[in-house]
Amino acid sequence: MVVDPLIELRDVNKYYGELHVLQDINLIVGKGEVVVVIGPSGSGKSTLCRAINRLETIRSGTILLDGKPLPEEGKALARLRADVGMVFQSFNLFAHKTVLQNISLGQVKVRGRKKEQADQRSRELLDRVGLADQVDKFPAQLSGGQQQRVAIARALAMEPKALLFDEPTSALDPEMINEVLEVMRQLAHEGMTMVVVTHEMGFARSAANRVVFMSDGRIVEDRAPEDFFTAPESERARDFLSKILKH
Repeated sequence: MVVDPLIELRDVNKYYGELHVLQDINLIVGKGEVVVVIGPSGSGKSTLCRAINRLETIRSGTILLDGKPLPEEGKALARLRADVGMVFQSFNLFAHKTVLQNISLGQVKVRGRKKEQADQRSRELLDRVGLADQVDKFPAQLSGGQQQRVAIARALAMEPKALLFDEPTSALDPEMINEVLEVMRQLAHEGMTMVVVTHEMGFARSAANRVVFMSDGRIVEDRAPEDFFTAPESERARDFLSKILKH
């Protein structure tokens, strides 16, 4: 049992029209835990991730953050999104703002920091993700890997309780994947609570406390990485692993 739950999903269901994309999902993520969500395409992984900060609304069930139900809308929802940072596949940076402005904006607007204070924090975080020398560039002048590291710094700038990663490396060229995973490994090492939807099995193996395997909108397995990768219990997981671990 997770001692200190930060994120809790209880009997969560979601439909797109007739399609039942999340089926009776129960999941607890403890403070400081790294939970990696894997599974075939269309299994509900990204929807699960997006439901945790209400980018997707659910049909039934409860999602709690730090013991409180997710807010419906308005200012409380903006605060929730600051508390649960999200890093997307597609970076979602503002093209017409510099790297520094991208990271400072939310701190000023949502966290109410003064611009100087926000900029200082942004510079510290850029240094942390290895991009201290890129503050004045625009996103288009950066590589994909650099843009994704800016996006991580932007999420961290809000001092979130947890970070959600929705396939953060799947839009990147292979040589850039590692620079992003390295930053994520470092965060995991420092005790950041993380839910990571990814195809990177090496990361799942080395950085996760638990691997959650999803198929057809359900959680099929929820286990320690070593147990899952060496002895998956379900036919579905064995089949999935045999396909991706062959090469």
